Amino acid sequence: MDYGLLKKYTRDINVLFVEDDTHFRKELFELLQDIFPHVTVAVDGQDGLNKYNEYFISSKKYYDLIISDIKMPNLNGIELVDSVYKIHPEQIVVILSARNEFDYLLPLINLGIQQFFTKPINYTTFIEDMLKICNKIYINNLDDESTIIKIDNSSFWDKEKKELIQDNRKIKLTKKEIILVDRILKQNGRIYTVDELISTIWFEEFDLNADIKNLKNLISRLRKKVPNLHIKNIYGMGYKADLPIMD
Repeated sequence: MDYGLLKKYTRDINVLFVEDDTHFRKELFELLQDIFPHVTVAVDGQDGLNKYNEYFISSKKYYDLIISDIKMPNLNGIELVDSVYKIHPEQIVVILSARNEFDYLLPLINLGIQQFFTKPINYTTFIEDMLKICNKIYINNLDDESTIIKIDNSSFWDKEKKELIQDNRKIKLTKKEIILVDRILKQNGRIYTVDELISTIWFEEFDLNADIKNLKNLISRLRKKVPNLHIKNIYGMGYKADLPIMD
């Protein structure tokens, strides 16, 4: 773990941490304080939503990151995330879940959460994944208006032209591959469900009953064509881009 990079990426990040369990909230808050300079704590979903709105009113900007539990009084995690996305659809959200809360995760994946961690938290893995997430936030904050998404040192995606450039040459993509790349890189790291990707890619083909087999074949061809475009399968959830950390 490069803690110098971690501090670089987190120094301007504002976090809203929502957790109703007093002991776990105190434990994780102490860790978050070591990672982030600005952490606001909420004790349940409604408190979290109130503080989310209050922060925007006072600062005229949104939290860079929300870390939230699922099962909470007043508003649960699903209701909180749903409310937040109605306010700010691009909000980055990380969910904390118990091992028996898989059914709760599915609606959250559909809503578009960035990542989830299973309790009890493996703090080594948690910090490593926070580095990746904060790297994405850091790069996004550097230039929100950029049309270029850097894949690695030799490849990038041009959002405006819908072109994938590798080693200074344009990679020829099919129409469906272009739609897939554009969608999955729109929010790097976000998990896109199978149904969401299928409905996006095959939206014009009403006579074709596309299924997961069609999607897997498309992703397999794309992986062979562009190996450095890391499309990761999250078992039972969907797919996400998992681009390497960039300076």
